[in-house]
Amino acid sequence: MPEHLAMQTDDLEHCVDECTNCHAICLETVQHCLKLGGEHAAPEHIELLFDCAQICQTSADFMLRGSPRHVLTCGACAEICRACADECDRLGRNDEMMQLCAEECRRCAEACARMAG
Repeated sequence: MPEHLAMQTDDLEHCVDECTNCHAICLETVQHCLKLGGEHAAPEHIELLFDCAQICQTSADFMLRGSPRHVLTCGACAEICRACADECDRLGRNDEMMQLCAEECRRCAEACARMAG
């Protein structure tokens, strides 16, 4: 396999992994936020976490089945993951789960931005 194709395959596999991880942590964070209540359970915040989880799953699906349109979903995924990371940072400065979510969302955003080209 030519080197550039191997690199693309590695990037794609890495991005699928990041999307899968981000999907899971966003769903876990929804439950955490609902238990915390207050601002953490605000409908807008919960909706953003669900949006992030869903676009991550969708992007992973597009990449796994080799859709050439994965660049579109990855672009949207990067944007939504950045917004989710910012919101989790804002709400969870001293909260380990919120920080984990923000960090994973940033990693996923970076991987998806590379895939979106």
